[in-house]
Amino acid sequence: MIQDSILGPHQEIITARASDKKILTKSQDGGIVSTILAYALEQNIIDGTIVAVEGDEPWKPEPMIATTKKDILKGAGTKYTMCPNPSLIKEATREYGLEKIGTVGTPCQVMGIRKMQTYPLGVRNVVDKIALVMGIYCMENFPYESIKTFIEDKIGTKPSKVTKMNITKGKLFITTSEGEGTIPLKETHGYEQSGCNYCMDYVAELSDLSCGSVGAKPGWSTIIKRTDKGSSLIDKAIEDGVLETMETNEGKFGLEMLRKLSTNKKTKHQKQIDKKLDMGLKIPFAHSKDKNDPYENR
Repeated sequence: MIQDSILGPHQEIITARASDKKILTKSQDGGIVSTILAYALEQNIIDGTIVAVEGDEPWKPEPMIATTKKDILKGAGTKYTMCPNPSLIKEATREYGLEKIGTVGTPCQVMGIRKMQTYPLGVRNVVDKIALVMGIYCMENFPYESIKTFIEDKIGTKPSKVTKMNITKGKLFITTSEGEGTIPLKETHGYEQSGCNYCMDYVAELSDLSCGSVGAKPGWSTIIKRTDKGSSLIDKAIEDGVLETMETNEGKFGLEMLRKLSTNKKTKHQKQIDKKLDMGLKIPFAHSKDKNDPYENR
């Protein structure tokens, strides 16, 4: 196990994508999340999962319990607004009878799941059924009203016409049935959810495995294999031909970029935390400048 202060504990970092071309056409980048959840279901590692699917309004996701590959693929693709997937964990066990649940979420959601497992107040006999925790890279997330503002005011179209959104190369790309619009990320600052400004985790460090497009060529994903469970699952998927791999780029546009973004998030948000602490406010789980502060290292 590599103890990495920037990318979190992990065993190996690889570059991969789904072998199934149908999944790739539906997915954001390398189709890793959809592929691994479907593969884990087929291998009886999980008997269901919770995915984010489009709700009543375009690009406003809602959590759904998926017990088939078809349902899992309904959640393919990135949504840049929060979807409360963990809220259905109890329902998945008690109403659907799932004994082995697969979960996927942003770093803050992964942290919430791990807290539930550590302190299972109100969720006893539920958290022990969480069989797999996948994480996705996340710099920040936006309220749905912010997403609507980007689409309607900055791009000048309707959410119903948007077919894909992607953040890369310092821009938010919004693809529609009529073309593609771009918004510099500097213009999205201030629209993010306020809690994102205090999050120190870019790569879902507490997950079994985490993935995202950063550090990989277009159409591929960078996978961080963390726990024995996550590592063995990825290895078996590769062995069975479910995933294909390529050499991981260690350079400026590869893992160096992943480390840079993770470092930037920690550095920038530590300044935000320190600012609040200087104002006399308490930020739970943050490092205080006062060694006698009871909140220190909590």
